[in-house]
Formats: sequence, C-alpha cells, structure tokens
Amino acid sequence: MTRPVTAGVDGSEESLAALAWAAREAVRRGLPLRVVQAWRFEVHDAFDLGDREAQRELLRTAVDEAVRTVCERHPELTVTTDLVEGAAADALIAAAADAELLVLGSRGQGALVGFLVGSVGQQVIAEAARPVVLVRAGDEAAAEAGGREVVVGQHGAPEDSAEALRFAFETAAARGATVRAVRAWTLPPVFAYSPGSLRLLDEAGGLEPYEKKGLAAALAPWRERFPSVPVVEHVEMGSAGQVLLSAAGHAQLLVVGRRARRTAVGARIGSVAHGMLHHAGCPVAVVPHT
Repeated sequence: MTRPVTAGVDGSEESLAALAWAAREAVRRGLPLRVVQAWRFEVHDAFDLGDREAQRELLRTAVDEAVRTVCERHPELTVTTDLVEGAAADALIAAAADAELLVLGSRGQGALVGFLVGSVGQQVIAEAARPVVLVRAGDEAAAEAGGREVVVGQHGAPEDSAEALRFAFETAAARGATVRAVRAWTLPPVFAYSPGSLRLLDEAGGLEPYEKKGLAAALAPWRERFPSVPVVEHVEMGSAGQVLLSAAGHAQLLVVGRRARRTAVGARIGSVAHGMLHHAGCPVAVVPHT
C-alpha cells in the first residue's frame, strides 16, 4: 500500500509552511500528498456563520486556495484534500495511521500552536503511529540544500533507536544529504556499575570508546542498507538535549525517537523530544519506537 505524506492545515502561517514542506518531501519520495483540515461546527451569531454547510464551504475554499499554490509549484504531485469534522487530535491521529508521515506547523521557542495547542498537540505526537514532523513558519526550501545535515539522536541498544535511524537514512537518501548520528553520554553514578558492565567497559577501553562502539553497532545495518548516504558519527559527553541542539544548529532536519508514557492527565512524550520541539531551529521529526 502506498502511504501519502499527510499535512494538517488550519490556516495558520505555521501550517502553510508545513504544507509546503510536506509537498517537497512527497515529491522527493515519489508519494502522493494528502491535506487534512479538522473542524467542528460552531455557531457564531456575530458573523452569521450558523449554517453548517456555509462553514464547511468557507473552510473548503481556504484549503483549496492553499492546495492550489502547492499544485502550481509541483504540477507533478498528486494531491487530495479532506475536511474531517470532529476533534482535531482524533482526526490527526487517524490521518497519521494511514500516512508515511504527518507534517504539522509549530511555533517553536515556546507553546505549540495551530493543531498543536496544549494537550491536543501532545496527544497527537504521543499517539501517532507514524512519524510526525513539526515545521515552523518561515521554513524555506533553501534550508534543505547547501550541505546541511540530517541529524538523528541515538541511544541505548541498536533496537532502541532503529525507527529513528531508519527515518533519518531514508530522508537523507531522498535528499542527497549526510546523516549525523549523535549519541550523548554522561558519567553514571558509581552504584549503577555492575560486574557485567564493568567488564564491558574494560573490554572497550573506557566509557567514551564504549559509547562509540554502541553507536557504530546501531548504525551498521543502516550503513549497509544505504551505502550511498555519508555518515558522521558524533559521540559527545553531555545531556542528550544539549548535545542534540548543538549538533542540529545548522541541520536541515532533526530526528528524535519517542517512547510515549501514560499519566493520570493523558499521554506524555519524553523530555528530550519535548525540548527539541520547543527549541530546535530546524524542522523536527518525532518517530515512535516500535
């Protein structure tokens, strides 16, 4: 089954940037583009918009105008549009299930906007079955050229970051870009050492060589699958968030994995992914673990 690249639009400047990003990515991957706008019928007496069909037609016109611009830029692209009545989070989570990736607008440097208002955005990112890419207003196609890297975070055992690495390599291959794989490490507390871990560290020659070995092992299958993609292995001591933000300072895309957790107030994403969404200067792809 061919999955589309899906963009969620809501009329904001951020979502229009996301739509443009999604269109370029669909062209690169040879996939169709699906444009989704979720809406709820609301009565606005002051604006005489009490008729359901009138509201729907108004939204349809706005979506069609945005799509027309995309089609003019990419005449080879197959585009479909859907107005989905209902809660935004539910509509987007459902749309992501059938997509290769879901692309949404994000303000960054603070609260997420548009579809990503408070718990709605967090729920979409935490529950989407496919990668979710967040794009800021002002994002330009030029940022995807000029040798800028696709930066991806790796941690733990090879399988822990497999899906994030897969997405990073697929994206880099489609763009002719270099992958910078980043593994951050910190000194563990003394009580965390076990006889087994001490033996492994001794065999590796110390903590940093041990972390480099772990990164190399995680990258090995993806290097083999994508031999034409240049790779930079980046191992640095520090917190994962700080190291990733520094490495992605001039990146065209930052890819992070996420392991959602449930709390009494709903789904939550990890602190690293959360920090990247707020502070990274480039688009951020959040990829669910299998």
